[in-house]
Amino acid sequence: MAEIIHVGDADFEDKVLKSDKPVLVDFWADWCGPCHMVAPVLQEIAGEKDSVQIVKVDVDANPEVSRRYGILSIPSMLLFVDGVEKRRLVGARGKSQILGELQEFIA
Repeated sequence: MAEIIHVGDADFEDKVLKSDKPVLVDFWADWCGPCHMVAPVLQEIAGEKDSVQIVKVDVDANPEVSRRYGILSIPSMLLFVDGVEKRRLVGARGKSQILGELQEFIA
């Protein structure tokens, strides 16, 4: 099973923007109910899809990267390919919706 890693202001560039495969970044907070609903869905996707790395950014602990990408609502999931944001999903989504939005970028 692929592991979801936590990244923050200090290592966002190395872990996300310089990644050699697509990275789905889940911007979340511990107090956010919908974020907790999305978490097991993302874990399931991580276990099934080796073609994408899933990372989590706690918006409360990492205000710089959250501000840089204009995160105003959580959960927000941003897909980066070669360091460029390609998709932005705002709000809780089911597995099929997430995979449908990302299908052109991940196998």
